[in-house]
Amino acid sequence: MSMWSTTLPGGGKWSGVIGKGKLLKFTALGEGANVGLLLYNAKDLTERYNMPDTLKAQHTSHLTRGHVLMSDNGRVLASIVEDSLGWHDPVGGYTTREGTDQKYGPTSYQQQRNEWLRSGRENFVVELVRNGLGLRDLTPAVNLFSKVFVDEQGGMHYELGHCFKGAEVTFRTEMDVLLVLSSTPNPHDPRTHYPSVPVQLMVSQADPVDANDFCVNFRPENFRAFENTWTYEELMS
Repeated sequence: MSMWSTTLPGGGKWSGVIGKGKLLKFTALGEGANVGLLLYNAKDLTERYNMPDTLKAQHTSHLTRGHVLMSDNGRVLASIVEDSLGWHDPVGGYTTREGTDQKYGPTSYQQQRNEWLRSGRENFVVELVRNGLGLRDLTPAVNLFSKVFVDEQGGMHYELGHCFKGAEVTFRTEMDVLLVLSSTPNPHDPRTHYPSVPVQLMVSQADPVDANDFCVNFRPENFRAFENTWTYEELMS
């Protein structure tokens, strides 16, 4: 049963501290959604999601069920426990003001008010400042619902039609985390109109995690990262 929920409109942003042992269920309310996600240890904001370690430890260039989001201290911030898409983008980055203006046309709050077109970088920075962080604390984001793949020449490609209406992905928090979200387009999305797809977030209580858990055993590196997390939590309690 959901204990809390919210809906991010297209271009929207949100941040908040979410306790350990919660399920974060994201649902695309339309086709072609994208939500950028940043994660930090709520007890120590200098510890945050580390994209290179997450990918190299799990031998992957995309994220799906079984994968975990590792911190720069070798611990697990969150695990992906359910996923209806099979591919979420950890390498595509986020949009900038300059790129948004160039692609979709210049807009500003002063001219368009709430109809102006937000960029991912701006949204993230606003939410980071609200939580005592800033521009220097930006990290690579995970782009939920997007598929970006790399060809043999190193070119990055966005797959249109990947995200269907009703697509879902569920994370489980393994630590108290600061979650920062931006419902802005993937920078590799080739569409020339600004995608504006709302996404629902529902938070509920997760079942206890044990040594037989699917994410814990997905890879040996995952198990070691969970051991690091469990030790940290025991010593902090």
